Amino acid sequence: MARTKEFDPDAALRSALELFWRRGYEATSMTDLVEHLGVGRASIYATFGNKHELYLKALDRYQQARNPQLLRELSQPGPALPAVRAVVRRFATEATTEGRRLSGCFVTNTAAELAPHDTAAARRVEHNWDHLETLLHSALIRAQAQGELPADRNPLTLARMLLVLMQGLRVVGKASADPARVQDAAEQALTLLD
Repeated sequence: MARTKEFDPDAALRSALELFWRRGYEATSMTDLVEHLGVGRASIYATFGNKHELYLKALDRYQQARNPQLLRELSQPGPALPAVRAVVRRFATEATTEGRRLSGCFVTNTAAELAPHDTAAARRVEHNWDHLETLLHSALIRAQAQGELPADRNPLTLARMLLVLMQGLRVVGKASADPARVQDAAEQALTLLD
């Protein structure tokens, strides 16, 4: 008869996500994970695989939790530009809010720490960015069709600019104690939508 798991894998994955998000991949050891999750090393390996596989599963979980919220925000009926502006402003606010500021964005953190040399992590980061760019692009196409965005603006290049800006807001917000730097940049970029 197979032994039942003595821990909740979903709760353990959320806990691993919190630890990796706060400390990063390299600074988190298997010993740290065992202690933080309260789960034996053998159980972690049997359930999630090695540390790298656990990290990738935590990254997937993070994206699964964040992406539906962005989809709801950017695809709601009615005027599209207010939703785009609200998302950019939310990113700026999160990037400068104590507590959130120092942890940054898990995807952005992964892009900086692992993506340059880790193909699996880079694919996940690109997938996340592609998804966000598509959501922004779709919202901006709707805005243009509804007469909110001038006809001479390119929705795709604006979406890409906003994507890069939003990721940059996360990096600068994490490293700078001056919230005006992030807030001013976000507001200046939003003038391109007028």
